[in-house]
Amino acid sequence: MKTIGIIALSGVVNREKLNTAAANLETLGYNVKLSKNIFDNNCYLAGSDGDKLDELHRFFQDPEIDLIMCARGGYGAIRLVNQIDYEIIKNYPKPFIGFSDVTALLLMIYKKTGLVTYHGPMAISNFFEPDEFSAQNLNKALSGELLEFEGTRIYCEGNAEGIIWGGNLVTVTSLCGIDFIPDNDFIFFAEDLNEPVYKIDRMFTQLFNIDKFCQYCKGIVLGDFLDVDNKDWLEELFAEFTIPAAGGFKITHEQEKITIPIGKHARLANKILYIK
Repeated sequence: MKTIGIIALSGVVNREKLNTAAANLETLGYNVKLSKNIFDNNCYLAGSDGDKLDELHRFFQDPEIDLIMCARGGYGAIRLVNQIDYEIIKNYPKPFIGFSDVTALLLMIYKKTGLVTYHGPMAISNFFEPDEFSAQNLNKALSGELLEFEGTRIYCEGNAEGIIWGGNLVTVTSLCGIDFIPDNDFIFFAEDLNEPVYKIDRMFTQLFNIDKFCQYCKGIVLGDFLDVDNKDWLEELFAEFTIPAAGGFKITHEQEKITIPIGKHARLANKILYIK
């Protein structure tokens, strides 16, 4: 039976919801360990940056923990990226899982160590209520078998190959200014919520104004962009892409989601995404 280490690296964690999520994960067949800071409260953060870092390093070094899952997102993860001891992660590699603002850690751990990270479910976000769909997709991604996902919309026809790389769009762009973009071809995946279309436009434009991003980005995979102000404008924006692009993938802030292993080889063939 695998042991999940649940860690708080972002916003304040609700005790009742976390305890319920932990119980649901145990029902799904996991043992659960909680980080020492899991219920800490420092303004809008789950404790101090120092305590978060100590627990992150400890969890990677703990031989009893098989995979690390973040409790929730929100804000706070990006505060840690320049303070992590990436050598610890290199020396004690294990799956690290989250989404939303945890995207910052997923991308920087991959960049600094080459470790595949997993854009997937988090404890409170996905297991406060039982979520077999997300659990099954996570287990399949962790197994290393071929993943095949079909989108619902083609914005620009064509095929693309490279590693799969990306995450929450606003968090990806918040990393601009540091060295975070891969040094090889990639298919960029993105999702977000509560962002007006002009901001989504601005974020994609910001990324494509980076020479390195343009050089290595070979295709685009779009998840959900929830609660936008004008879906027609969003469709027009995505139709402007000039490299292979498809949308409608279950990469989302909604409860049920697929897990994307960041750093694995991928191929986009019109609206079919293969990852191995």
